[in-house]
Amino acid sequence: MSAEAIRIAVRRPARRLFVHQLRSEQLVFWRSSEAAFFIFLFPLLLFVLLGSVYSGHYQGVPAAWAVLAGLVGYGCANTAFAGLAIQLVVRRENGILKRLRSTPLPPATYVVALLVSTLTVFALQTVALLLLGRVFYGTPFPPDWGSFLAIIVIGAAAFAALGTATASAIRSAEGSSAVVNFILLPMAFLTGSFGPVHKYPAVLRAIGDVLPLKYFVKLVNAVYLHGNGFWTQPGALAVLGAWGAAGLVFTAFKFRWEPHGS
Repeated sequence: MSAEAIRIAVRRPARRLFVHQLRSEQLVFWRSSEAAFFIFLFPLLLFVLLGSVYSGHYQGVPAAWAVLAGLVGYGCANTAFAGLAIQLVVRRENGILKRLRSTPLPPATYVVALLVSTLTVFALQTVALLLLGRVFYGTPFPPDWGSFLAIIVIGAAAFAALGTATASAIRSAEGSSAVVNFILLPMAFLTGSFGPVHKYPAVLRAIGDVLPLKYFVKLVNAVYLHGNGFWTQPGALAVLGAWGAAGLVFTAFKFRWEPHGS
């Protein structure tokens, strides 16, 4: 058997393992009513509520458009950061990750399948937001789908890295939801996901200026509201990338597969 034939024979089982694990992750997510509501449906509900409250114009566009852009940002952090962090902590502390290490499933395949599943949920949520906005508030579809898809992937990757880092720092499954929401909700308010922040006190705006969600929302605004390419915001890309890189480094040193105390 040639070397190429051996490589193909090795790749096929790897692909089957990945597809099987990705399918399993999707089934686990959608069968959990709590995950389906708080991760997938909650941003949609917020959009309907906030879209009916805000009126007039913001950033030169109808307020509903800006609300949609902000909720895309919140949805990214809620799905790729909060949802992933809680899921990893619960699985680790319940011994699921430890048991997975003893199976034929390679750790890298499991991690990639989990991340792709998370990206899939966020992508579906974003499509649902766009359709809701179109139906209820007449919001447009993105003028540049290529740039819009690029920022979806970039944002999901950065917040997934931060989610794994946060999971590495949380020590108990019972406290995971409280810790994650203690980070997520103030971040969403301080960075413009739920509405304008220009009337906030200066100290709160200063805190918001260093948080990664502000720069993802800035990217979404530039691409969705103003029709710019994602590359026109190099500063936002750099800050978001720096946060993602920091999350990866922290994860590399601190992530563990075994429950704490084991």
